[in-house]
Amino acid sequence: MARHRPNAPPARKGVSPSCVVLPAGPWPTLLDFLLERFPSVPPADWRARLEAGEVVDAEGQTASAHDAPTPGRRLYYYRSVPAEPRIPFEATVLWQDEHLLVVDKPHFLPVIPSGKYVQETLLVRLKAQLGLDALSPIHRIDRDTAGLVLFSVNPATRNAYQALFRDRVVDKTYQCIAPSNPALPWPIHRESRIGQGAHFMQQAEVPGPVNAITDIDVLETHGAWARYQLRPLTGQRHQLRVHMAALGLPLLFDGIYPTLTPEDATDYRRPLQLLAQHIAFTDPITGEARSFASQRSLLTLQNL
Repeated sequence: MARHRPNAPPARKGVSPSCVVLPAGPWPTLLDFLLERFPSVPPADWRARLEAGEVVDAEGQTASAHDAPTPGRRLYYYRSVPAEPRIPFEATVLWQDEHLLVVDKPHFLPVIPSGKYVQETLLVRLKAQLGLDALSPIHRIDRDTAGLVLFSVNPATRNAYQALFRDRVVDKTYQCIAPSNPALPWPIHRESRIGQGAHFMQQAEVPGPVNAITDIDVLETHGAWARYQLRPLTGQRHQLRVHMAALGLPLLFDGIYPTLTPEDATDYRRPLQLLAQHIAFTDPITGEARSFASQRSLLTLQNL
C-alpha cells in the first residue's frame, strides 16, 4: 500500500524532488505526457523510475506509466544525470547558525543543480553533508567563479536575508585578474544595460535603461596583467565579466567572454580568475554587523 505523503517527499542524497503539475492535454497515458514534456530524458529512464515507484503524487500515491494524466495532479520525481562527472574540489563552511550558512566555494562547482550537474553541486553536497533539507541559496555566483555564497538555513527567516540583496544593502567585493590598461581613467564607475547576447550562454551590453552598475579599480599591476577590485552595485547575470570585457579587459581564463568555448573544454588547470572575496551586511535578525572574507586567492601576477 502506498504511504500517505501530503507534502513533497524528502531529499535523497541531498537532492530535493522536482515537481510537475499535469496540464489538460491529449496524452493517453502518464508516460506519454512525460516523454513529451521531457524529451531529453530517454524513455527507458522514465519507465525505470515509474516501475521502481520513484514517481509519486502529493498524496504519496505511486504513479504508474499507464495512469491517465489527470489535470492538476502534482507529481514528484528525482532528477538524475547518468555518469555525472566528479568535480575534484571542495567547499569550506565559514559560518553557520540557525538562520545562515556562509560557504567558500571552489572554482568549477555549480551552486545549484543544472544541466549535467546534480550531485556535483554546492547545494546538494551541503544538504547531504550537513543534513539540512531546507537549505536554499540566498544568492548565486557562476560555476566558474570562486568565493563566498550565502545560504538560508531556516525558511521562516529566509525572506529577511533575501531582502538584503533585493534592497541592495549588501556590500560585495570581488577580485579578478585581467589585462592591464593604465590609459583608462581609473577608478571606473561602469553603468550600462545588460541583456541577452549573441549566444544564449552570453550576456552583452545593450541599448536601454541602466540595470547594471559596477565600481572597478586597480589593486596592482605587473607587466601585461593587473589585479582589479570589483564592487557590483547590482546583480545582473555575468555582470562583472560583461563589464570587464566591454572595457577591453576580459578576465584571464574566461571561457565565455569574449569568445565562447565548448563546455566540455573545461581545464581544471585554468580556473577563471574571478573571486567573490568579501561580503558585509547588517544581520536582519540579530542587528549585528556581519563581515566574511574568502580564504581563497587568485594567481600571483608575478607568475603570469
